[in-house]
Amino acid sequence: MSETDPHIHVERQVTQAGAAYRNLIASSLGRAPDAPDVVTTGCGLRVPYAMTSVRPESVTCLACREHAHREHLRYAEQVERLSRMPGAPVTGDQAAKAAQWARDLAKRFSGA
Repeated sequence: MSETDPHIHVERQVTQAGAAYRNLIASSLGRAPDAPDVVTTGCGLRVPYAMTSVRPESVTCLACREHAHREHLRYAEQVERLSRMPGAPVTGDQAAKAAQWARDLAKRFSGA
C-alpha cells in the first residue's frame, strides 16, 4: 500500500462493490457487512477503502478504469447468458435492463 498514491481506484471485484451491494447483502442476511480497511484494486494495488469509488467520474487510475470497463461488460454478458437458462430467476426483460445498466456503466468507465 502506497501512502503517496493520489489516485482513486476501483475494487478488484467492482461488480460487488459499493453501498448497493452491501444493502443487498444486508437485506438478504439481516446484517450489514463491515467495509474493509484496505482493498485490492483493479490495478493490483492494495489501498485504503476510502481511496476507491464505484462512480466512473471519480476513478482517476487508468488501469482501474479499464478493469472496471471489462468487468461490467463481462457481467452484462453473464446476466444475459444466465437469463436464457431454464428456471432462470429473472425474466428476459429484467436481464436486458440489468445488462444495459452494466454496459452503460462500462461505457462511462471507458470515457466514451
